[in-house]
Amino acid sequence: MKKAILGTLAGLALLSSSQVGAHCQIPCGIYDDNNVIQSMHTDFVTIEKASKTIIELQKDPSANAHQLTRWIMNKESHAQSIQDKVLNYFLAQRLKPTTIDAEAEAYHEKLRLCHNIIVTAMKCKQSTDAAEVQKLHDLLHDFEKEFGTKEEAK
Repeated sequence: MKKAILGTLAGLALLSSSQVGAHCQIPCGIYDDNNVIQSMHTDFVTIEKASKTIIELQKDPSANAHQLTRWIMNKESHAQSIQDKVLNYFLAQRLKPTTIDAEAEAYHEKLRLCHNIIVTAMKCKQSTDAAEVQKLHDLLHDFEKEFGTKEEAK
């Protein structure tokens, strides 16, 4: 009896999941591309400030060990946050493959941009290199042009 019930439930789950066409993992209507992009900019500002602060604190590491640790962890957390948003929101939910040749290049450019942001955020986790921080800044602005929408003021 239990096997029959479990089999029926599994079958219903398979049937229902194949018929759902929503783009969100949980189609709630809460998320908005511009809000997510803005939060990525906030993550970036934190990475930038943390990198500069770490460089200053490293001048006397024994006196600043606690603060160094906190800033490093914070920088890594915000870089990871950018990676997670690109992976779990934009790549998983917003960027759709296309079969239309005219749209293929734009799709591939967005994929390259996502990959570059993920890799650059990883490099920002690994160092305080100002060039990588600047590259992440530039990539995020390119990303906003590709994925964001500007609403006119009312």
